[in-house]
This record gives sequence, structure tokens and C-alpha cells, in this order.
Amino acid sequence: MVGALVATSSDPTAISRSLQEFIWSGGYVGTIVPPPATLLLNAPQYATGKELTDAAVSHIMTHLGGKAKVVLLTQDSMQFLAPRFVAMRDGLGGLPGVTIVADITPNPVTKQGGFDTMKIILLAEPDIDVVLGGDAVVLGALEALRAAGKARPDQFLGGIDGEPEAVKEINSVGSPYKASIALASPVFGYAMGQFGADWLEGKSIPQAMDILPFALTRTNLAEYQDDLLNPAAVFFDMERRGKYLKMYGNICYDTRDRYVNFPWSSE
Repeated sequence: MVGALVATSSDPTAISRSLQEFIWSGGYVGTIVPPPATLLLNAPQYATGKELTDAAVSHIMTHLGGKAKVVLLTQDSMQFLAPRFVAMRDGLGGLPGVTIVADITPNPVTKQGGFDTMKIILLAEPDIDVVLGGDAVVLGALEALRAAGKARPDQFLGGIDGEPEAVKEINSVGSPYKASIALASPVFGYAMGQFGADWLEGKSIPQAMDILPFALTRTNLAEYQDDLLNPAAVFFDMERRGKYLKMYGNICYDTRDRYVNFPWSSE
């Protein structure tokens, strides 16, 4: 018999009824972004986009003389992620020396999609200074820049998710890939599992959790990697855990009818 599950879906309506029935039966449901859930995990999406944008703006002002041609590789079709790209447009739109030359969602939203989209953009705009988006598509854009001989050490390519390939690029001297907004998936994954175990023991657990975004760069990479090697130690150290996660509310078996059944965000 199953007592706890963790789920997510690009089509929440397809699984929402099954998750509700599981919650009503007394089980623990942890979801990543879409409801319904006993414990819903989300990232403050606007803040996530702003964190990456702030890093890009700092680079533009420090290394590019305040001028840059920018490509945004978006995911606006996904309701929960769209605020990331609103933050990027807000942060870059007010800079007089910055021009957003492409604002487009790759199809598909994958590394290959980023590669194919960037190849087309380079036909019209061969000199790009900044590329922002999710790690997968930006890594594809980097491959396209290198294939065209248009990658430069002074460029700023930045993504979201802290994917291993992005981390490797960040740690490579001379790579245009300068930052990734890390969401510390081993840490939040451990937390989802631990709270599931707590639920099965009859304990009260949070109703919602924020994944706190931060820009992963060469300067803080070693500390971050140490934390990911032992997520249990991070979880049980309140100070270390507080860098990555923030808890909201509480729920237990007796109050399970108060589960989150709406698109929750701390923003």
C-alpha cells in the first residue's frame, strides 16, 4: 500500500483528480509547482528571473560598457514559468544601451530547440552579447554560437535550473556561460521525502515551500557542490537549509482537507 507520493506534470488537469483522491484517503502528496498537494513546492518565479537578470545587467555594465544585444529564450506558454521572463524584460527594458533582438520560445524547449533557434537568430543578428533562458535552451544556444564562431569570453550566457552541464561550463575558464540560477534539486528533493516520512509518522508538516533562487557562479560553486553532496546534512542544519528553502503554513492528517488546491506562489 502506498502512503506517500511526489509528483509533477506538464498537464496538471490529467492527474489532479487522482491526486485529490489520494489526499482524501489520507496519503501524502508532494507536488512540484502544480496543485493539488499536501505540500506544494514552488520557486518565486519573478524573483528567479530577476536574480538572473541582475547578474546579466551587472556583467553588461562592468564588462560590456553598458551596451548589449540580448536574446531571450522563453517559456511563456507555461503559465507557472512566465513571470521569469517578465522579470527579464523589466530588468533589461530600461537600459538605454541594451536591445532585445530576439524574444522567442524555442520549439521544442530543449537543448536542440535552443540550438536550432539560435542558428536562425544568428542569420539576422550575428553578434550577440547576452543570452538568457532555461539552462537547456541556453546550452543549445551556446553550441550554436560556437559552431558559428561567434562565442566570446566576454559574452554573458545565463540559465535557470543549475543543470550539471551548465555548472561545468561556469567552471570552465573563458566560457561565455557565466551563471545559472540554481534551485538545489537534491536539497528540495530530500525535503519532500523527509516531510513525506514525517507525514506517515503522524507529524505536522508545511503546506508550501519556496525554493529560494540564487545565482551560481565560479565564486560560490565549490560551496554549492559540497551542499549537494549531502542534502540530509543541509536539511537538518537550519542555517544552511535557510539558504535554499522557506516553509509556509502547516498541515497534518487531521487537517488534510485544507490541502493546497490552487496555483500557489509566495509572490
